Amino acid sequence: MPAKKKIDGPKLINMVETGIHQQEIMKVFKFNTAAQLRAHYLEALMKAGKAPEIKTGRGKAKANPSKEVLVSKRGSVVIPKTMIDEMGFSAGNQFTVRKTKSGISLKLTGK
Repeated sequence: MPAKKKIDGPKLINMVETGIHQQEIMKVFKFNTAAQLRAHYLEALMKAGKAPEIKTGRGKAKANPSKEVLVSKRGSVVIPKTMIDEMGFSAGNQFTVRKTKSGISLKLTGK
């Protein structure tokens, strides 16, 4: 995917608000499609504070990190770093694993 064009947001907003035709705006900013024009216009509005930011999954960490873990293809259990830090574990810690009625239990045994 090509890098996003750098545009003059306030100029784009001004052109749209003054009623300049879409084709003319596309020529000035060298947009190939109307979708590019709309995407850049929305981005300019958000940067100018005229439209609320769209929240995405990228960037900031989640407020409530998931408590789910993953079993890799090799059979390793992968615990997210946020959970490791929250529980005070560090590299080299050793555990015993037991099967329980509700699932599994990890008990810290070393280091």
